[in-house]
Amino acid sequence: MNGILYGIGLQLKLDIRSKTMLITCYMVPLLFYLLMGGIFTSLMPQMRESIVQSMTVMGISMGAFIGLPQSVTEVYGGDMKKVYQANGAPVYFGLVSMALSSFIHLYAMSLIIYISSPFIFESFVPDKPNLYFLSLAIFLAVSVTVGCVLGLLVKNQSKLTMISQIVFLPSIMLSGIMFSSDLLPYALKIIGKFFPASWGYNLMLNSGFSIKNLIPLLIIFLLAAIAISIMLKLKKRDI
Repeated sequence: MNGILYGIGLQLKLDIRSKTMLITCYMVPLLFYLLMGGIFTSLMPQMRESIVQSMTVMGISMGAFIGLPQSVTEVYGGDMKKVYQANGAPVYFGLVSMALSSFIHLYAMSLIIYISSPFIFESFVPDKPNLYFLSLAIFLAVSVTVGCVLGLLVKNQSKLTMISQIVFLPSIMLSGIMFSSDLLPYALKIIGKFFPASWGYNLMLNSGFSIKNLIPLLIIFLLAAIAISIMLKLKKRDI
């Protein structure tokens, strides 16, 4: 347990120094939040009711689907994983450290949005903060788990960038955070349901915490966890 805590602490420090994680977990999401938040609330004042949830979903999706997979691929796509085995650490040690570190960084970014939005955009905070932060943690856990799958699945950095974008862009465009998903064609609306962003956004909305929105996220999490377990076993054989 002490080893895992030490690994998480070390990974947190490494992520802060990592340009990729700094850009995808803080700089770009917060710049997008400041820019688009001002545009959305000016053009559509009703967006003040959901700007916290919308910008949070965007920031978490970027960090989990673009930033985290890059870090995972750097370790498990090369010889770095052999270092863990040489030091007696289990093959999952690095992945757990990176996943929890990303979770903490993205949660911190979400808190910045939650705290600053009422002052900057005169937005409304969620009616039930306890349910909101629980929903945030669930959505964040699911997104980070999917990000780990992407990082383990692709070894090539250039291919990973393309695949990450393929997951990230539909997550944002089809989730309903920028415009109502009811405006989408039926086929695109269905496709959007396969991404955690759509369910996470609905779960974090006021009165959105329900079994209807929770079960799809749990299914995605379980499928991603099974995929990670299988891929880690394959990685262990390759060492």
